[in-house]
Amino acid sequence: MSTSERYDFTREVQDDGGYDSTNEDDEYARSSKKARYDLATKDKKDLRKHAKGGKEILREEASLEEGRKQRISLNSMTAYDRHKQLINTYHLYHAGATSKLKRDSTRDQRDIDIIKKHHKFLWEEGEGESSEDWEVQLAKRYYDKLFKEYCIIDLSRYKENKFGMRWRIEKEVVLGKGQFVCGNKKCDEVNKLRTWEVNFAYVEEGAKKNALVKCRLCSECSYKLNYHHKKKEVTKKKKKRKSSSKHKKKKKKKRS
Repeated sequence: MSTSERYDFTREVQDDGGYDSTNEDDEYARSSKKARYDLATKDKKDLRKHAKGGKEILREEASLEEGRKQRISLNSMTAYDRHKQLINTYHLYHAGATSKLKRDSTRDQRDIDIIKKHHKFLWEEGEGESSEDWEVQLAKRYYDKLFKEYCIIDLSRYKENKFGMRWRIEKEVVLGKGQFVCGNKKCDEVNKLRTWEVNFAYVEEGAKKNALVKCRLCSECSYKLNYHHKKKEVTKKKKKRKSSSKHKKKKKKKRS
C-alpha cells in the first residue's frame, strides 16, 4: 500500500469533533449506572461532628460508670457482706499492704504485764482492795495467792552482795521447791538443807524497804548467801525432857 492510500486517523478524529466516543458511555448509560449505585451506597457523614474523646475522657467515663455499679451493688448488701467485699477488694488490688489493717498493739498489755507493773513484795492489810483501779486489784489478787512461808532466791550476783527474792507459787509448793528442795532458783539439791533468816532490803516505787524472810538452801548455796557476812541460821530448839523433871520431883517428895 502506498503512503497516500494509508488510513489517516488524525483526520478521522478531527472529523468527529476531536473525540473518539467508541469506549465512552453516553448520558443515558451514566444516569442508569448512578441510579444502581444509589441503592447500595449511604450518604457520607461528617466525622468531625461525631469525633470520639481522648483516652482520659474515656477512662473518666468508665470510672464513673464502674463507681455507679459498685454503689448499687454495695447498697444492696448487708453490713457484714459489704465489709467482706471491701476487704476482699483491698487484698486483691493492694497486695502487700495488709500491714495497714493491723491493729496498733504497742500499748497492749497481758495480765502478767499488769501484775509486774503494780507488783509489791509486801502488801499491807487491806491495801489494794479499796482501790478503784482494776489493775491494782488484779495485782493484789495475785499476791494473795502466793505462799509466803519460804522465799525463792536468785544467787547469780552473790559476789556483789545482791540477791533477788520472790514468794513461791502453788506449783513450787506442790513440788516442794524452796522447802524440801534448795530454794535457789537454779539448784535442785535435796540433801543437807539449812534454813536461813535474811533481812531482805529492796527498793520499791522509789522507796527503800526491808523484809525479814526465810529461805532454805543447800551447802553450796548457803556458802554463796553468806559470802560477805553470815546470816542468821534458823534451827530447831531442843525440847527439854519432861520425864527427867518429873523424876526429880518424885525424889524430892520421897525425901520430904
